Amino acid sequence: MINVTFITNNGKLVSAPENSNLLRVSLRDKGGIPYKCGAGLCGTCKCRIEQGLEHTDAVKDKERKHLSDDDFANGYRMACQTFISGDVSVSWQPKSASKPALEAPVAGPAPK
Repeated sequence: MINVTFITNNGKLVSAPENSNLLRVSLRDKGGIPYKCGAGLCGTCKCRIEQGLEHTDAVKDKERKHLSDDDFANGYRMACQTFISGDVSVSWQPKSASKPALEAPVAGPAPK
């Protein structure tokens, strides 16, 4: 078994079998990596491998459509495309930081 640390989810630590898909581990163990793949928003599971990048498999063509060479150089991967063979620590942009909250309109006097 290998260990996966979900840094953005308060450092949640889970165990998974070797050669596990990172997004599936997150879904199964409530790791918290955001995704909207089923809604057709490919690329939403972008995450950063903070430690253990050497334990990830090769970058896939699908990832190259959504991430840049600079992203890969900085440890970013798409969780749905990444398989892990050793201990990793992963972080991501929290939903609240990636999209500003909409403010409710302020109620004013009724029009005359």
